[in-house]
Amino acid sequence: MRHEPLIDGTRELDSHECWDLLRQAVIGRLAVIHDGTPDIFPVNFAVAHGTVVVRTAAGTKHASARNQAVAFEVDGYDLERAEAWSVVARGTVHEVTDLDETIAVMRLPLLPWASGSKPHLLRLLPTTLTGRRIRVEGGVRQA
Repeated sequence: MRHEPLIDGTRELDSHECWDLLRQAVIGRLAVIHDGTPDIFPVNFAVAHGTVVVRTAAGTKHASARNQAVAFEVDGYDLERAEAWSVVARGTVHEVTDLDETIAVMRLPLLPWASGSKPHLLRLLPTTLTGRRIRVEGGVRQA
């Protein structure tokens, strides 16, 4: 991964670096519109063939995301470089229903933390993928 300098404290990421950071992240946030109101869900996910895949149960997340435009975000902090980063993917989510595709998705390291059955497989094919790094000037709050 390249380490170009930040200009004015920020640097836009190219798509290659965005995908690398998506692959490294453990938790993402799926943003949907539900009953005319924005909602956001933390989700485990996997990256496969230029898409983001989520397993979920039936409910608000599934109903609000399926066949709809969504945003998906991951972020992190690089302590050594004192930089924060974020990646946002936007596109439409489709439910995986094809048997061969389902089998392929089930082989991914897609392990939801929440208990219970998660029979629905949702795939986001991003139409836009953006990311940036920012220099952290004010320090980091310790937990």
